Amino acid sequence: MVASLFAAPVLASANLLEIFERCGLVDKIIVLGLAVFSLIAWTVMFGKYYELKRLRLLNHSFDAHLRDQRTLLDLPESFRNKRAIPYADLFSDAVEAYWRAAAIGKEQGKDNSRACLEHAENAIQRAIARQTLRYESSMIFLASIVSGAPFIGLLGTVWGVMEAFSSVATQQSAGIQALAPGVSGAMLATIAGLVVAIPSVFGYNLLLGNNREMITELENYASSLADRLELESK
Repeated sequence: MVASLFAAPVLASANLLEIFERCGLVDKIIVLGLAVFSLIAWTVMFGKYYELKRLRLLNHSFDAHLRDQRTLLDLPESFRNKRAIPYADLFSDAVEAYWRAAAIGKEQGKDNSRACLEHAENAIQRAIARQTLRYESSMIFLASIVSGAPFIGLLGTVWGVMEAFSSVATQQSAGIQALAPGVSGAMLATIAGLVVAIPSVFGYNLLLGNNREMITELENYASSLADRLELESK
């Protein structure tokens, strides 16, 4: 009983290899291409998941450290040299824009605290857009695999069926020997397309949910940052 359980996957893989060997050239290319897409998709999904997880931890750590500070505008430059952290990037842009506007106002002999805040808020919005693009990087590629893999598999299916009927027409025989290579290639291409698309759909939806949560957290942090800058400038 135990031996039969271990033997089943081995026999299945052997059958798949035999089916692949009987496929036509086009179906072989499609199946191999889908195998490459599958490896890329898994690499992107795992890489993006751990990247977002790492950025979230860095964000929360920076935010907790920033909350402990009594003032933001007079913090040392070391706080603005951590642009790899999304929250720190927003903070750096906001503070630098504030002091740049303050310096211009001082040269002109004007008290432009309102203008300084507006410059800081504009800088925060630009930083949000930049970090949003960072969060969403690679997602379009993954979405393309999710939507494209079934169609590539369908192409292999149609091509395999066409080869099967072409073989029947050439040999003027509808026997199983004439139909088997084309039909098996068609089914293998369909399976390959689904094997790539199904895990990618779940991975894409998981990453999309994480992205939306982190973008919302980024916007909430930006609002809190703008409020603190406004209070300190009064």
